[in-house]
Amino acid sequence: MNKQETLAGLVAVAAAAVLAAPAFAAPRAFEPRDMILMNRITEMAVSPDGSRVAYTLRKTDLEGNRGRTDLWLVDRQGGNPRQLTFDPAGDSSPRFAPDGRGVYFLSTRGGSSQVWYLPLEGGGESRQVTRLPLDVGSYLLSPDGKSLAVALEVFIDCPTLDCTKKRVDEPKKGSGQLYDRVFVRHWDTWSDGRRNHLFVLPVEGGSSEPVDVSAGLDGDAPSKPFGGMEEVAFTPDGKSVIFSARVEPVGEPWTTNFDLYLAPVDGSAKPRKITANPAWDTRPIFSPDGKWLLHLAHARNGFEADRFELMLRAWPDGQDRKVAANWDRSPDDVLFSPDGKKLYVTATDLGNTSLFSIDVATGKETRLISKGHVRHPEINGNEIFYGYDTLISPVDLFAITVSETSAAKPAAPRRLTAVNAAVLAELGFGDFEQFDFAGWNGEKVYGYVVKPFGYQEGQKYPVAFLIHGGPQGSMQNDFHYRWNAQTYAGAGYAVVMIDFHGSTGYGQAFTDSISGDWGGKPLEDLQKGWAAAQAKYPFLDGGRACALGASYGGYMINWIAGNWPDAFRCLVNHDGLFNFEAMAYATEELWFSEWEFGGKPWKADLQKFNPVRHVDKWKTPMLVVQGGKDYRVVDTEGLSTFTALQLKGIPSQLLYFADENHWVLKPQNSLQWHDTVFAWLKRYTAE
Repeated sequence: MNKQETLAGLVAVAAAAVLAAPAFAAPRAFEPRDMILMNRITEMAVSPDGSRVAYTLRKTDLEGNRGRTDLWLVDRQGGNPRQLTFDPAGDSSPRFAPDGRGVYFLSTRGGSSQVWYLPLEGGGESRQVTRLPLDVGSYLLSPDGKSLAVALEVFIDCPTLDCTKKRVDEPKKGSGQLYDRVFVRHWDTWSDGRRNHLFVLPVEGGSSEPVDVSAGLDGDAPSKPFGGMEEVAFTPDGKSVIFSARVEPVGEPWTTNFDLYLAPVDGSAKPRKITANPAWDTRPIFSPDGKWLLHLAHARNGFEADRFELMLRAWPDGQDRKVAANWDRSPDDVLFSPDGKKLYVTATDLGNTSLFSIDVATGKETRLISKGHVRHPEINGNEIFYGYDTLISPVDLFAITVSETSAAKPAAPRRLTAVNAAVLAELGFGDFEQFDFAGWNGEKVYGYVVKPFGYQEGQKYPVAFLIHGGPQGSMQNDFHYRWNAQTYAGAGYAVVMIDFHGSTGYGQAFTDSISGDWGGKPLEDLQKGWAAAQAKYPFLDGGRACALGASYGGYMINWIAGNWPDAFRCLVNHDGLFNFEAMAYATEELWFSEWEFGGKPWKADLQKFNPVRHVDKWKTPMLVVQGGKDYRVVDTEGLSTFTALQLKGIPSQLLYFADENHWVLKPQNSLQWHDTVFAWLKRYTAE
């Protein structure tokens, strides 16, 4: 199993050879503690001459219950990386200076997040570049290296940064917060009235008052809660910036209409909107010769899972045209080739995140890496550097050489790092295989099956049936730090994961098909996928199986409890929806429920697939997990689920994290989560 005769498969085989333990050392099972303690590469930057790669490495301080990040440097040929920073504070976001002689980065040393600079030659010490009264959330260096764009949280009616600082620090006379519009809270944070705004200041002179280039806009740039400098670009002459922002002060929570704005870096003019598309526009990048602007755009407002399309215009006054309009994937990271004739694009693709080459003129696409998960590529000359992981290997850095004149796939990748080599040499993983079956309406649906660690032919094994969230998401061939299939394999479980109708990476029509049908096609796919997996893989013990899911996956657990109640011995519901009617009024991003259920709460169809209507049929034991700072699926959804279980006398437990959001992120909490979940599974799957 797991016979991947592809480029990425060769990578995995090569990695296994590099990291293989001595023949006499038997591997041990992979455990949640191993996952939590894994070194994680989170960002990278390639030097201007392509000779070196700087990256951020996160290590877990389990006692301190936190992650610590430092900067590292590795040669383009790989070898022994060199640690660049050692400060106990967090260092991240490396960017090379244009001359390649030093690296800029963000650091919290000194108690505030600011931009710093580290010379790479001559043994110099890091020096602080910005000394602003507010934390720098993210930053971007101009092409000539003379200016910085920084994201700061400010009160937009404050004329100076000190004004915002004073207002934040001044003692409050009461604890109440008065609101006159939503958002009042977003993701895991209550609003205090501040906005992300984009400021520009000279690199030399980082203590001066920066220019708010987004002044006058009642919107966030970069966007909240997860936007960064991928939403910003300097113009080729360095005199202006382009950024994405949603300026909808009244209707912000029920629209996804982000536009691109152009603003001079000196603040001499107000930001000017340069897109007219009534949906999401983002990720501006310029061609190497500066003649073309490319960005990503949705076609439908209010649908966050719409397909992004590649939009190209001659700079500065051309009209947008679609590149690869018939390509049925949604791009994420996008790079220009040095001659501007090709785009290199990552996209979710058939249970993977693949790397594609797209011809700008013809739109013809070619898969360059088709298996595993390609992350945050960067290009230098004819080499693409990227992070790469699979179900059996955490992220490491690789590089491939590509041809600008040929559509042929590149040569075998070159491995640059092996940041978990020592621990991986001790560990064993469950082999995995992707399979397909006829799902709803006979259409092809994909899934993964993972064998348990220590698998022996002829034996049967209990099963963890994992259901992804989103719902427009995918159970991919990647190394996940919250829902990692190998933690279950290491505990002796086989794993089944189905990318049901509504999943991403199988064409936009497939993704669209879940809207308005949450409990229909997806449930049928899960049922047929479970049956197909048991028929194909005789080691799956269907009588000893539990289903687990989070977010939409948690919703599906509640839906299964009332509509497929005899399928599993136990259920695990993490931050799952219980009552659509309550959820539609309590969640923060209102566009989501409006799109999925067909309108405002008083007009939408909130009852057809509402789990609360089927509680009378519940009987399967369920573990409920809920985060107190989850404002996407609010904690009353989890509390209501648990109350329903208790009222019916169904064996149940509630694991409540007051300090976690929609995810469980703190190391000690993650350990507790896994200990609790595995104890629950063991209780109901023991022979």
